Amino acid sequence: MHLLDYHHGRANLCTYEEKDRPPYAILSHTWGDDDDEVTYRDVKDGTGKKKPGYDKISFCAQQASIDNLEFFWIDTCCIQKENLVELSEAITSMFRWYQEAKVCYVSLTDVEYGSDKGHAKRGQPWEKAFLRSRWFTRGWTLQELIAPSTVQFFSVEGILLGDRHSLSDLICEATGLPVGILKGGSLSDYDPIHKFQWVGTRRTRRGEDMAYSLMGIMGVSLPMNYGEGREHANERHDRDTKDKQQSNEYGLISRAHSIS
Repeated sequence: MHLLDYHHGRANLCTYEEKDRPPYAILSHTWGDDDDEVTYRDVKDGTGKKKPGYDKISFCAQQASIDNLEFFWIDTCCIQKENLVELSEAITSMFRWYQEAKVCYVSLTDVEYGSDKGHAKRGQPWEKAFLRSRWFTRGWTLQELIAPSTVQFFSVEGILLGDRHSLSDLICEATGLPVGILKGGSLSDYDPIHKFQWVGTRRTRRGEDMAYSLMGIMGVSLPMNYGEGREHANERHDRDTKDKQQSNEYGLISRAHSIS
């Protein structure tokens, strides 16, 4: 697993085996244009500081430092995506990486608090923007909301809006998720039918990613096969779920028109 640290104004990549991995923070966000995001190669080459996506690195580094964490992980630049073996390992490990992070920072770039100081208060205009945030519409962010033990939400200014527990009423309204899963409930308490309903109208850029993004939530494992298309990925997910659950009632993904 590649982790970032930040020293002397520069981000650096460090690689750790699982048994030697230090405590780390992890970022959840929505992607901008590909050309705007800082890549693995950018960090390795010491470039990318002028890209808009570098603000995410700076924010994560600053917040991790406040939380006394030296290392942090961001999907845009901590995966060498040209290496298909590494990409496949990252996708199948993603849920666990979020689960094992000390804290997950959710950066809501479309939620403005209107101040650059202090902590957010409830009952303010930012709550309407929070409910409409694009973050709640993306496929991968479902597991990023559920998997970590601690999830903190930040406005575009970097103001802490609250955590998954304190904002559970707003999150339930935005997502339709049961409050129990937001307050530490176990995924094993929910059957696959209910878990699939959590997807709602979420979308992913690539059709296959919707099935891949549900692996950790559903407790299944799928070898990555980009290019197979949405329907084939969904069918493989259904087969694996059926085999795991020993039931024929979970053929939901391949039948759902909303899983793209």
